[in-house]
Amino acid sequence: MSEIDDLVSKIMSQMGQSSSEKSGTATTIPTSDDNHSALTAKDYPLYSKHPELVHSPSGKSLDEITIDNLLSEKVKSNDLRITTDTLRLQGEVAADAGRSAVQRNLQRAAELTKIPDDRVLEMYNALRPYRSTKQELFDIATELRDKYNATICAGWFEEAAANYEARKKLKGDN
Repeated sequence: MSEIDDLVSKIMSQMGQSSSEKSGTATTIPTSDDNHSALTAKDYPLYSKHPELVHSPSGKSLDEITIDNLLSEKVKSNDLRITTDTLRLQGEVAADAGRSAVQRNLQRAAELTKIPDDRVLEMYNALRPYRSTKQELFDIATELRDKYNATICAGWFEEAAANYEARKKLKGDN
């Protein structure tokens, strides 16, 4: 994982350097003690530059996530998941680097962290052509919006319903 982070960091450094220098903007983020600090593209990668902002879903710090703690079951598999907050913070870094598409993807991913894995897979399968009716896709959008407050993902399902209808890709169209 460290090699991937280092590679992404290098790419962000090369691509984001000119964007962040041009933008000159910093995003204000709340921390757990209600202080505020500026978060910019220079803060990437968060895990090494701001480990205090990165934690497991159960609240464990990065220092607590070790192989020894995993083997002794002090760290559970759920602790290895990324959190909504971390994804949103990474999105803020991406936005500051001028990478708005990456920010939008991270915002969608942040919404998905609230949804059980098996339901995410069911929803994914529902998006495959000819698998769902227009109403089924709208029902999923409503569920995403009302049950999980996942408005970005809900919009995706509504957009898919409209596009599948126009392209005759709904269940029963084949």
